[in-house]
Amino acid sequence: MECYGRPRYFYKMFRMGNDVFMALHDLLVSAYGLTSTTNVSSIESLAMFLWIVGGPQSFAQAENRFVRSLWTVHTKFKEVLLCLRKLAKDNIKPRDPTFRHEHEKIKEERFWPHFKGAIGAIDGSHVPVSVPADDAVNHRCRHGFTSQNVLAVCDFDMRFTFVVAGWPGCAHDTRVLNHALAHFPSFPIPPKGKYYLVDSGYPNRTGYLAPFKGSTYHLPEFRLRRHRPPEGKYELFNFSHSSLRNVVERAFGVLKQKWRILKGVPSFSPRTQKHIIIACMALHNFIHDSKLSDKVFDKCDADDEYVPPVLRKEVAPTQADPVEEEENEDSMNNIRSRIADACLAMAR
Repeated sequence: MECYGRPRYFYKMFRMGNDVFMALHDLLVSAYGLTSTTNVSSIESLAMFLWIVGGPQSFAQAENRFVRSLWTVHTKFKEVLLCLRKLAKDNIKPRDPTFRHEHEKIKEERFWPHFKGAIGAIDGSHVPVSVPADDAVNHRCRHGFTSQNVLAVCDFDMRFTFVVAGWPGCAHDTRVLNHALAHFPSFPIPPKGKYYLVDSGYPNRTGYLAPFKGSTYHLPEFRLRRHRPPEGKYELFNFSHSSLRNVVERAFGVLKQKWRILKGVPSFSPRTQKHIIIACMALHNFIHDSKLSDKVFDKCDADDEYVPPVLRKEVAPTQADPVEEEENEDSMNNIRSRIADACLAMAR
């Protein structure tokens, strides 16, 4: 409560403004079972959780800072985590599950009408986690550290609409997506004529539009070329595709910049690590949906190409796992070619 009257300090401590904090607290109390006890209020429980996942701070540091026993810190952390898991079921989903209306982003001149079928983007991101030594090999990702491979679907408002966490870092992105399609009825399947934008780590198949291989793709690569613009229909398509699809990279960047526990999730059980990741994504959506000012989201709103620094080093041309060409489907190859031809015609 001492921090509450100092908005800038409050934001640094708890990773959100005090008005957003109180809105979140009231929602968790009224709808998701967050309660006060004789010694610890619901406000303190939430503040303790946010301080730990935002810092990141250890439970021992929370014990010292909040002057609570280690048992109390653990208990309250788990209670808030459970409430946020319930929130995630309600707020990590599409606002319009029918996808009837095109997003305003798609209607920008450089994308319309070529990408009118796009409804969002899909990507995987590696979240570093601590695991037992005998499990390290399975969790070691292509970047060389132990991680969970987190699959996320994101809309063009930078909201997460679906997430699967818990896969070891060695899992191929396509394998995670295929499993989600087969085992999660909540996966927001694209309707006929609609598709998600994916990178070259996924096959180009119905409902999932991938870039052309062998041509410049990621926006940082184009920037390195300085004043040489995209050339030819493949590069023109890839540049437009990447400019739209980077919304999911930016969403992951905001997520990791704000909730710094995701820079290295401590040695909880894999199940609890998964729940922490999903809880942070629920917080991400809540802050966005609150429509209240947040300096990280505000930077992204002001610049469509802004990627938070925490993620820039992860966006590289070697990022994608290989996909065999025979996995691609002719129908989506035709759609991709038509869009590429239209991009070339518009550029002339």
